[in-house]
Amino acid sequence: MEQGRILVVDDEADIREILQFNLENAGYEVDSAASAEEALEILSPKYSLILLDVMMDGMSGFKMAEIVRKEKGSQVPIIFLTARSAENDLLTGFSAGGDDYIGKPFSIHEVLARVRAVMKRTAGYQTAAEAGNSPIVAGKLKIDITGKMVYADGSAVVLSKKEFEILSLLASHQGRVYSREEIIGELWKDAPYVLDRTVDVHIARIRNKLGEYKKYITNRSGYGYCFNVTDQDGEEKVDL
Repeated sequence: MEQGRILVVDDEADIREILQFNLENAGYEVDSAASAEEALEILSPKYSLILLDVMMDGMSGFKMAEIVRKEKGSQVPIIFLTARSAENDLLTGFSAGGDDYIGKPFSIHEVLARVRAVMKRTAGYQTAAEAGNSPIVAGKLKIDITGKMVYADGSAVVLSKKEFEILSLLASHQGRVYSREEIIGELWKDAPYVLDRTVDVHIARIRNKLGEYKKYITNRSGYGYCFNVTDQDGEEKVDL
């Protein structure tokens, strides 16, 4: 049997019922909400994943995801469900903290496959530093791998789950240049719609939040991104 409790958020009753029926048959525990507002009221750490519709009456799925990440501080995986598939919509979804994106109409087999993949990926992600339970310290920047926190000059830096994973990946392998394709392969293994630009957007957001310590993340033009505390003369430009 599968493990995990899923929250389905969609303003269409028939979609909620279909998803809940099939997910429960697959062994998951499932709760549902008819709006983002209702979902935020019942959101708790017991959920392993959220299936979140984008276009709903009232608050949109994108807005809810931002609240979950920024105000609630939750890193629960989020899969967006939407009929929208333009590049800008995909980027908005990932920037809001989404982990995957399923277009409507969808097959239940696709949903189940994506749910399994995202839950496996987010439960199993572990950097080399995490394996040794060691924080990464670069000057006055500290990355607490096990606590999933980042501190700059002693103050907490709030990153989304995907932003933290990217920073951890780069910082755990200082000096190594990761191409956009490699970053996607490491952190979005089974998501078919992730674009190179998605990585650029996340890197830009990380660097903006790190303030003066953004200098540690450099872009090797034509190759990719690198975390380097010794070479501060490298390029810092982000190709957006």
